[in-house]
Amino acid sequence: MKKIAFALVLLTAFAGVSFAKDGNFGLGLIFGEPSGVSFKMWTGRTTAIDAAAAWSFVGGGYFQVHADLLFHNFNLFDVEKGDMALYYGFGGRVKMADETQVSLRVPVGLSYQFQDTSIEIFLEVVPMLDLAPSTEAGIAGGIGFRYFF
Repeated sequence: MKKIAFALVLLTAFAGVSFAKDGNFGLGLIFGEPSGVSFKMWTGRTTAIDAAAAWSFVGGGYFQVHADLLFHNFNLFDVEKGDMALYYGFGGRVKMADETQVSLRVPVGLSYQFQDTSIEIFLEVVPMLDLAPSTEAGIAGGIGFRYFF
């Protein structure tokens, strides 16, 4: 019975992967301060939601999660192969350190999607405004990649 249940779980998992081959969901890594796991889901041709769970080991260390709504402009760059876009958006961050911080984010970046593959690379700069426990401006950035399923 356990083997049958295991086989059904595997079939269900692989059915989900084959269904997701339209490339709407990406999973990868982002490197910066902090670094972690990056997610992206396309909601339209030029809009997407991205998120990350990231860790820092600097200054006592902390964990953060963030999510952004992104808008992509694919018309600014003429590349021979693939797609390159300027993107911008807004979102929020929760940083869990000695004190929990809540911040607004305004990411601006470049993304390149390779032709004939499911790989995207990106570079972004993110101005932030901490709202709690105090109000303070900051900036973050990162470079990363995602594989789309």
